[in-house]
Amino acid sequence: MNLKEEKYSKFAIVREMIETSGIIKSFEPDVSRRFVKPIKAKKGLFLTGEGSSRMFPAKRAIYSSLKQGFKMPVITEGCTQAREYNLKDYAVFAASNSGQTKEVIRLVLDLKKKKHDPIFGLTANKATKLEEFADATHILSCGKENAVAATKSVVEQALFYDSLMRNLAGEKMKGLKSLSEQVEKVLTAKIDEKLIDLIRKADFIYFAGRDNGVAGELALKTNEITRKKSAFLEGTFALHGIEEVMDKGQVLIWIDPFDVDQDKFQECLVKGVGVNVIAVSANKTMFPTINIPDGGQYAEYVQLAAGWNILIETGIALGINIDKPQRARKVGNEYVPGQ
Repeated sequence: MNLKEEKYSKFAIVREMIETSGIIKSFEPDVSRRFVKPIKAKKGLFLTGEGSSRMFPAKRAIYSSLKQGFKMPVITEGCTQAREYNLKDYAVFAASNSGQTKEVIRLVLDLKKKKHDPIFGLTANKATKLEEFADATHILSCGKENAVAATKSVVEQALFYDSLMRNLAGEKMKGLKSLSEQVEKVLTAKIDEKLIDLIRKADFIYFAGRDNGVAGELALKTNEITRKKSAFLEGTFALHGIEEVMDKGQVLIWIDPFDVDQDKFQECLVKGVGVNVIAVSANKTMFPTINIPDGGQYAEYVQLAAGWNILIETGIALGINIDKPQRARKVGNEYVPGQ
């Protein structure tokens, strides 16, 4: 995608995705520092929200904390199920781009009734119900999104949690300029039209990969941007029964494939079913591969941006309005006082 051709630039979602590079470059890691002390007074950190406000930001934070051996446990769950949990030993961070998400506000109010402390908010808008009810709230700098599908805000939420984890560990967050350049590169990269045609024709698009928020978030964005059915197959889930209902011509986009399982995906899915497996990777794979920069400690951001590019190209090829799904709403379930 690019902003030079009218077929792309006329869509807000493309413009907002392209803005992400600048958001990364200008991100200030110290914005999360004020939350460190009250979080350290607890035994764990609970990250919650709905949809895109939780999928990539929270899952990536957990993945990163486990890889780095972060001492404080970090967990996540959707807000409604979280109402059943005993969170007294956890600092709670609730994310909602709109600041008005019903499930988020309902959980925050439940916790306040229990005199839970602390409850923090993360939102892209000022003067919201989340900001009113939370003990303290960080407001993103990315600005309003006009497209229904959240994009740039998702990345800034993830950057905020990334900085929070590092500040909790007493570490510096470096390399954002390089990350910004890599994200811009993959967002504007030309993708093989033959691969886009396979995706365009598929009636179902599967995503496979680590449970770090990337593939799960892209599966959600597939619904909003391309109007196609999708599913996230965590880890090697694709090899453990679902092949029974897969059909020839369907597509599986594998984010950063595991080296040890590629031969089995080839045997079971490509040869056994006729599924078109497409890899997104910094390394060589045995499948048609969309090559991307490595990304290092920020690899997931680069992978997500590459997935966005794939979905935009698919949506454009389908000739649909990628800004406005017919049914999905910007605020999926809005809080209304008294309801």
